[in-house]
Amino acid sequence: MHNWLASWRRIGALTRKETRQILRDPSSIAIGIVFPLMLILLFGYGLSLDVTTITVAALDNDGSADSTALIGAFRLSPNFVVVPVRSLDEATTLVLNRKVDGLLQIPSDFSRRWQAGAADVQIIVNGTEANQARIMQAYAGGPIAQWSAQQPSAAGAAAGGRVTVDSRMWFNEANDSHYFLVPGLIVLVMTIIGAFLTAMVVAREWERGTLEALFVTPMRPGEFLVSKILPYFALGMIGFILCILAGKFLFHVPLRGTLALLFLAAMTYLVVALGIGLLISTLVKSQFLASQLAMTLTFLPAMMLSGFIYDLRSMPAVIRGITYALPARYAVTLLQTLYLAGDVPSVIWWNGGVLITMAIALLVATRLATRKRLA
Repeated sequence: MHNWLASWRRIGALTRKETRQILRDPSSIAIGIVFPLMLILLFGYGLSLDVTTITVAALDNDGSADSTALIGAFRLSPNFVVVPVRSLDEATTLVLNRKVDGLLQIPSDFSRRWQAGAADVQIIVNGTEANQARIMQAYAGGPIAQWSAQQPSAAGAAAGGRVTVDSRMWFNEANDSHYFLVPGLIVLVMTIIGAFLTAMVVAREWERGTLEALFVTPMRPGEFLVSKILPYFALGMIGFILCILAGKFLFHVPLRGTLALLFLAAMTYLVVALGIGLLISTLVKSQFLASQLAMTLTFLPAMMLSGFIYDLRSMPAVIRGITYALPARYAVTLLQTLYLAGDVPSVIWWNGGVLITMAIALLVATRLATRKRLA
């Protein structure tokens, strides 16, 4: 009993020392609180994968009432801004100068062929931005289908009736990219705080020569690691709460899962990130090298290879295989599911179980790598 009390006293003293060191270090406060706030605002307001308004040039070679009505349908669509042009050269110039995103070209025999039952229009998109080009092609079908359904033409009569499509998007009814960006942003923030900051804590002790002074105390390696984890764990949870509040009140992202499970998932991943950072810091005695390793091994993979921005299914098989070794992959899947789909047991158990296993393995490896000696 006495040993346990003495151990907790040492942990408390070391934790207070580390907390004071964080509070006295402006860079730690900046990375732990200011930088996450900047990321929330930058990714929330600056990064969006949604294409809401597309500017299209309209070239009407027919000049009939039917072609004018079709262009009017594009004008009435909330997704399009129509710029009328008189020639293909004029439209090409606008596309090259990035004044418009594409071209709607109506052939000279459009009305005649429509009355006969087989009319065509041409949609030309600027392929330099592939995602926007695909979205424009998909959006273009809406005004065309709406216009054709309203025309009492021979084509409509021959079809023997029209089919109405009632579409619905599950889990993201607003079709808003913030819905899946905010959960990924939480993972990114906790990666920065958990891995990047803790990657330098032990290396900083080596560089400042304070670790040698700690070695002459009764401190044990396990107590030393716990005292390093606790302050940064609290800092990471502050960042997590800031992200939740931003998602709720700034971007109105719904939380369909249980709040307690969301906190548990976030805490589990934060422990994983802390374990990675401490393992790097224990093995590397240079703050600069530790920070570079943390950036390369955690932050960049969390952004590029976790499913935060890019769909993992579109990646080559080799790269997709590598992502299975990245904790951020499981954290992003887990948080996105909790936010948008709710408490899905199969997703929670599998991804949560992998993160717990990684956390235990990393903490054990860090403890084994920590020795109370100078060499």
